[in-house]
Amino acid sequence: MRVLILSTLALAAAACAPAPGVQSPVGEDLNAIAEDYVRLILDVGELEEGYVDAYYGPAEWQAEAMAETETPAELKTRAEDLTRRLEAVAIPASAPAEVGRRKAYLLAHVSAAHARLRMIEGEKFGFADEAFALFGVRPELRPLASFDPVLARLDALLPGTGTINQRLAAFRGGTAIPRDRQEAVMRAAIDECKARTLQHIPLPANERFTLEFVTDKPWSGYNYYKGDANSLIQINVDQPISIERAVDLGCHEGYPGHHVYNLLLEKTFVKEKGWVEMSVYPLYSPMSLIAEGSANYGIDLAFPGETRGQWEAAVLYPLAGLDPRGVELNGAILEIMRELARAEYTIADDWLAGRADRETTIQRLMTYGLHSRASAERRIRFIDTYRSYIINYGLGRDMVQAWVEAQGPDHWTTMEGLLGSQILPVDLL
Repeated sequence: MRVLILSTLALAAAACAPAPGVQSPVGEDLNAIAEDYVRLILDVGELEEGYVDAYYGPAEWQAEAMAETETPAELKTRAEDLTRRLEAVAIPASAPAEVGRRKAYLLAHVSAAHARLRMIEGEKFGFADEAFALFGVRPELRPLASFDPVLARLDALLPGTGTINQRLAAFRGGTAIPRDRQEAVMRAAIDECKARTLQHIPLPANERFTLEFVTDKPWSGYNYYKGDANSLIQINVDQPISIERAVDLGCHEGYPGHHVYNLLLEKTFVKEKGWVEMSVYPLYSPMSLIAEGSANYGIDLAFPGETRGQWEAAVLYPLAGLDPRGVELNGAILEIMRELARAEYTIADDWLAGRADRETTIQRLMTYGLHSRASAERRIRFIDTYRSYIINYGLGRDMVQAWVEAQGPDHWTTMEGLLGSQILPVDLL
């Protein structure tokens, strides 16, 4: 993947006024290439449902994409042409750093689109190769046995008798939000996530979201960004929702997660700079590692240390009609589950490559992912649908956290800058 390694001063450059269209030796500028990039992404979206996660550019471009579908081969040729055109753009030494970052951003996203088109054509990638081609980072695939010491810590932590899964299920059964209280609990959690975010990040006066509860989805929550600072947040209620998921989903899908990320990109680039490439969000792109990683890190940013458990015990548990005495244990369980998250990469790699059958994969997800059997079966559906996308949650979170906290003590200001930037995953390394 062609990238430009940027210094950690890149965020400061984001405040610079945009340079006029930077001319290449043949007279083309980045604005024209960016428009053709958006049109390419919209056309790929006509081949694969869900590929375009959000779009709020000119409606006529979307209508044109819907009117005529090109083949993957034709779209690959367009992606290759865009790459050549981008490489021909000469960035003057005097140009603001954001101009070089813009070129790198477009190159990385055109490369990811080309890789996705190859997958649509039927080309098979190994799990790590696919993750690198689409998201710009190569995950480590650790032996599952390396996670056994983490499981041993959980074994010692959980009360009661029986297997780890049985004891975890028994504990979690006492933390499930009653169905008739789910909406009240979720809205309270989102409101608190928003209030804590607003203490650090100013948001547009017109920002808003709609909350819906749905079923029959491979995910637990989803944010559909509609443009103009407006999101649709959906929560899947197929299975019971444990109390700690309220804060997770409220921060991840809302504040300072996906809703804030998308509205800041729209504000910073589409409205203020007129950089149309940010009006479209291709799901299988480096953008997603930043989006998912920052959304997960945002949970701990909004609720640092013991403050999460304290607030949940004081507000959410009573609202759900649950006993708050398990909140401390719940927090310790969450920390261990975070350490186990990367085991899923190895499990998914074996499953997708055909080296493990369905039953073996279910058992591994139950052991190392701490899923119930029903939950493991749903997780296979998620992996089948999104494949290497799963790295963006755990690995993405760890990369975002390490990068943000390395910039200095003002984590919220750095986070705001990251959310409103064209920083790529490679820049976090």
